[in-house]
Amino acid sequence: MDQVMQFVKPSWQFLKDSIHLVKRCTKPDRKEFYKIAMATAIGFAIMGSIGFFVKLIHISINNIIDLKGTHSYIAGGAGN
Repeated sequence: MDQVMQFVKPSWQFLKDSIHLVKRCTKPDRKEFYKIAMATAIGFAIMGSIGFFVKLIHISINNIIDLKGTHSYIAGGAGN
């Protein structure tokens, strides 16, 4: 019985704490929701911009590497 209580007591306390948390939570008002939405939008824009510039640099580097390899082939390198 003692082993059962060791499992039940923490579970019961967690359940009580969870119910207490849900009762205290409130829905955000319009001003708070707007602030959260703007912060999320700014975060998306920043992350998107970073991704765009990384991809832009990546494409440029790949094109430079491809041009070096193609240039030796066009100029009559070892392949001809």
